[in-house]
Amino acid sequence: MLINADLHVHSCFSMASSKDMVIDNIAPQAKLKGLQLVGTGDAFHPGWLDIIENSTEYVGDGVYSTPDCDFVLTSEIEGEKKIHHLIFIPTIEIAKEIANRLVSSNKDKDGRPRTKMNGAEIMDLVKEYDCMIGPAHAFTPWTGMYKSFDSIYECYGKKPDFLELGLSADTDMADTIQELHDIPFLSNSDAHSPWPHRLGREFNQIELKDISFSSLKHSITHNKIKANYGLVANLGKYHMTACTKCYKLVDPLLAKDNKMKCPCGGRIKKGVDYRISEIATWDEPHHPPNRPPYIHLMPLAEIISSVYDKGVTTKTVQNKWKTLINSIGNEIDILINEPIEKIAKIDPQTAPAIEAFRDKSLKIIPGGGGQYGKISFDGRIEERETIKPEKKTTLDNF
Repeated sequence: MLINADLHVHSCFSMASSKDMVIDNIAPQAKLKGLQLVGTGDAFHPGWLDIIENSTEYVGDGVYSTPDCDFVLTSEIEGEKKIHHLIFIPTIEIAKEIANRLVSSNKDKDGRPRTKMNGAEIMDLVKEYDCMIGPAHAFTPWTGMYKSFDSIYECYGKKPDFLELGLSADTDMADTIQELHDIPFLSNSDAHSPWPHRLGREFNQIELKDISFSSLKHSITHNKIKANYGLVANLGKYHMTACTKCYKLVDPLLAKDNKMKCPCGGRIKKGVDYRISEIATWDEPHHPPNRPPYIHLMPLAEIISSVYDKGVTTKTVQNKWKTLINSIGNEIDILINEPIEKIAKIDPQTAPAIEAFRDKSLKIIPGGGGQYGKISFDGRIEERETIKPEKKTTLDNF
């Protein structure tokens, strides 16, 4: 069976997460999105485990089921050097055992526990319980593994089960790094709210024998991921090197020469694009034979928002989103599978925008410094201001 899975989300117990991130909201929204399997997130938090137990039916082999979608236990841990690790856990009983052994000062307060353990120590602990582990959003400049290490093996000491690409990277970028060629890639939303412009904004299409933890584990480790779906990488908010205060793009070498300080007083963050270029083996991607395609898309509500120049949560956008869903089906099918002509009969303005994603004819203003990129279907969006070196590699003249 072929299923759509988003394996990295957060609960209402995580910092900066919506209070609406509970199973009774996540499950129906996942169905509208077109997801069959969702990671619970935050599975080391006792309050969240109680909600999972009370809101789902355990059907065996690591699956916690609702009428709308199935869940497997997942959690993100912040380890040494503030690096985030994503973990898949077989059962609630195992989650509780690991939580009891996890040395963390906030594990009962925040859905994402912090620990001083390094990647190798965390891996050794969770592997005692047959868990899966890999770096979360591996290239992001704040908490990604590659912000601190030039090699994944420096972090874990051995090969992890997978690598999560994050919103600012895709397969073409990651496959310029030779050491990743035998590691499966995952694309997940890292959603902090349940609404379809967040939940499932990145997901994986996976071939499973059945919906179970053991089948998921087998499929990830035996190259049964059939496609990764996610944002065009330069829409990610850390794709390019940019200031986190004024959001101007900055030439990476100029930023380094000026100690990552912007003239506006803000801090410049190294972009994922440049970070990957620093550790890349090749200038162009070299995909291994077993690498699945990466298919670019964007949440339907955000496409509608861009077309009508309205906020994603406005009545205009939400009503048009609901009309398409009610008339055609789930969001993923609308974005990927449904004929453009069929979509155009419901919303003739949005249909060409969806087609532009499919035929890759988009104009994109790249993101950076914590600001998402923007798409333009009519050329009206202005380019972001960029600070580039002139004769001197200094920002003093800007």
